[in-house]
Amino acid sequence: MSDLEQILASLPIDQISEDLGEDPAAVEAAARAALPALLGGLDANAQDPAGARSLLGALGQHEGGAPSALDPAEGEKIAAHIFGDQQEQVVNRLASTGVSSGLVKKLIPILAPIVLSWLASRMSAKGAPPSKTQDQSVLGSVLEQVLKGAIGGGSGSSKGGLDAGSIIGDLLGGLLGGGRR
Repeated sequence: MSDLEQILASLPIDQISEDLGEDPAAVEAAARAALPALLGGLDANAQDPAGARSLLGALGQHEGGAPSALDPAEGEKIAAHIFGDQQEQVVNRLASTGVSSGLVKKLIPILAPIVLSWLASRMSAKGAPPSKTQDQSVLGSVLEQVLKGAIGGGSGSSKGGLDAGSIIGDLLGGLLGGGRR
């Protein structure tokens, strides 16, 4: 199972669906599209040294946190940091995959803190907890691994008709360009 599939499997889809008043299958499809975008956006930020330091600071705040206990307004701030002024274009690109842009827009702030918590726990598992280190190489390594799994056709990279590699490639290649702070 790829890292992307692990994150997706850990999501409380039924609870999110209920909170948003949306069909669970639609929420899962939108999450399947949004997760690669969030991870790609984090990677774009991590390419810039200042962005990587900022991201490590944010990860330190989410280390060991329970994503469900996070404030949705915080998720909106996280998404704004990840995508910068390109957030609307990211939502539109994800909508072009066949998922609802309105749902994606509501879902990204919910998923953003969950992804940060997952990334913080992954760094801790590699022996470099973000609150204890400013080691950008571990951060880069973790992001590279998850993105390679998504792009490289790891299990489920195109389930449900969505191609995670295409989403990440489009976002990194055109929209984000790297280095959002």
